[in-house]
Amino acid sequence: MNVKIDKEGTIVILTGAGISRESGLETFRCKDGIWSKVDLEDVATPEAFMRNPKMVQDFYNARRSQLVDEKPQPNPGHLALAKLERDWPGRVLIVTQNIDNLHELAGSQNIIHMHGELLKIRCNHCGSMHQWEQELHIETPCPECDQSGGLRPHVVWFGEIPLQMEEIYEALEDCDLFMSIGTSGNVYPAAGFVQAVTQMGGCHTVELNLDPSNGATQFAQTLYGPASEVVPRYVDELLKR
Repeated sequence: MNVKIDKEGTIVILTGAGISRESGLETFRCKDGIWSKVDLEDVATPEAFMRNPKMVQDFYNARRSQLVDEKPQPNPGHLALAKLERDWPGRVLIVTQNIDNLHELAGSQNIIHMHGELLKIRCNHCGSMHQWEQELHIETPCPECDQSGGLRPHVVWFGEIPLQMEEIYEALEDCDLFMSIGTSGNVYPAAGFVQAVTQMGGCHTVELNLDPSNGATQFAQTLYGPASEVVPRYVDELLKR
């Protein structure tokens, strides 16, 4: 592995649905993924929530219950990234597009959920945020302000700005190694991260994916196969350097 990175260099890791697929969670954009079964315009936009809040809540209730009831477990890919954070002398930041909690269950701590978190809700009335594992309904009162009708999943919908973007770009400016794992390369702004770090210069880029993403040619290094195999192998090689 020809990676020139200082042992105390900063590593930024972008993860997508592909890393969680091996833990039993559906991806969005593959052939049989979530968006092949439901129209995103019906469940994943602010307009959809205004038009039919019950449909939107039911969709996320079903996905939330999968995490709570089926209790999917982190796979070796998640565990390898937690090991990297624990053992790498420099900074390791995971920027995930996933709204599940598998990185946390694996032991990773330095995580930005740029698309939100399924096990959190927030209130449009008072702005409060809460951990939430139950079903959520329109009539559910906010635990903070006690008003109903304002609670929504803490998930970034199409047309909304992803979370903590300023912090993400600051990390990209400082990173020495950028890893992209399990992403399609279709969704911006995440799909543009590799171009951003390449233009800044001095950062090695690697794509670890089941198949080449739309932006695969922009990476200096690529490694393809199941995340549960390629991620642990890459992390072990990195830590042995």
